[in-house]
Amino acid sequence: MEKIRVAVSGALGRMGREVCRTVLATEGLELVDAYDSRAAGEDLGPVLGTAPTGIVVRELTPQHLQQYSPQVLVDFTTPLSVMQNITLSLEAGVRPVVGTTGITGADLEHIREMVKKRGIGAIIAPNFALGAVLLMKFAAAAARFFPQAEIIELHHDQKIDAPSGTALKTAEMIAAARLRQPQSREELIKLPGVRGGLQDGINIHSIRLSGLVAHQEVIFGGEGQTLSLRHDSYDRRSFMPGVVLAIKKVPALDDLVYGLENILDL
Repeated sequence: MEKIRVAVSGALGRMGREVCRTVLATEGLELVDAYDSRAAGEDLGPVLGTAPTGIVVRELTPQHLQQYSPQVLVDFTTPLSVMQNITLSLEAGVRPVVGTTGITGADLEHIREMVKKRGIGAIIAPNFALGAVLLMKFAAAAARFFPQAEIIELHHDQKIDAPSGTALKTAEMIAAARLRQPQSREELIKLPGVRGGLQDGINIHSIRLSGLVAHQEVIFGGEGQTLSLRHDSYDRRSFMPGVVLAIKKVPALDDLVYGLENILDL
């Protein structure tokens, strides 16, 4: 079977390096290019702590995408550059698999239009950890039975967007599954922001601390009881099975898939 040709954008970031290692080690995948604005011109191998790979880290440009013709571009960069990277990828006929968060609803609609125009698939996932995806599914199921819910998301202190894409997606899924809306009540807010941000009627609290990786807890409240659902990623390797799954699924798609749960057999 012919290998899927993969390029990685944000290759020198913590997630990007893990993706590069995973692609290099996974049967059926071939890493053909690595993009990052840092350390351009250096061989990827020493960055990964391995022998030279022959893959030179360079900037993402239409010319570089054309040179090695990857089929899939995996993007783990920043909210400031991700839309430009997706646009370059689709214009080159390369299918994007995106784990970068900070993509807005308007961005998703724009991406959907580009995907439809090009006739090729794309996958955008707020979280590639299978446990996090299951938490979102379980939260949607619980929302049918509990009228109140709040989300606490915790990430490392280098994450620049808040709340996380996972928290926003979770709130969206809870709101869509609810059979009834919680009753509004008056609150005396003594400190601005103390109740977090409000998305689809659900309070989201964001925590940023060194030592964390990616964590989320959803707390449901009902008459005389609470239900807590929590997922913890302690290592970035937890995201790799989901990334590999998306890389292998996206060549057969001709539309935008938002959320890893949509390509899982659940």
